[in-house]
Amino acid sequence: MRKTITLALLATGLVALGCGSGAADKTSSSSGDESGANAGTSASGKDEVKDEDKAKTAKIGQPARDGKFEFTVKSTKCGVAKVGSDPLGQKAQGQFCLVTLNVKNIGKEAQMFDGSSQKAYAADGAEYSADSGAAIYANKNAETFLNDINPGNQVNGVVVFDIPKNVKLTKLELHDSMFSGGVDVALG
Repeated sequence: MRKTITLALLATGLVALGCGSGAADKTSSSSGDESGANAGTSASGKDEVKDEDKAKTAKIGQPARDGKFEFTVKSTKCGVAKVGSDPLGQKAQGQFCLVTLNVKNIGKEAQMFDGSSQKAYAADGAEYSADSGAAIYANKNAETFLNDINPGNQVNGVVVFDIPKNVKLTKLELHDSMFSGGVDVALG
């Protein structure tokens, strides 16, 4: 009985630590945003959030910061049916959109870049998650798959989205971790 209670308390403590570190990451990501677009609250509240979203939107070729990462989207290429070589590779369910980007660590400690934390959106607001399996074939050195980037270092890689053939992406939401607020990059 005592062993069961001890194990239950230990498990609860581990879960609390995991949740607490996620909250700390989210807090540090928000406060670590050096773009000056931190959220403010006022009586109207909603207007300031909309202004903040506009201030956080970058375009292709412009650096955009979220937490410890500075992202620069270099290019996008949609309409790709397959990534990888003939014997190995992955076919799209619809079409692949390949997003080539540079990720620079602007923090003071190593940060893991995870391509699966990135999101893409269509004009109708539909949200698309990154395809980590396809990204393995689209990147020579797994640049976008759980890659630790030390302070001051940067990587170039491709994040892959598998979207329907008739859809056009309008924006990306890039994150330094799955818990961060993210930064928007307009694609059109």
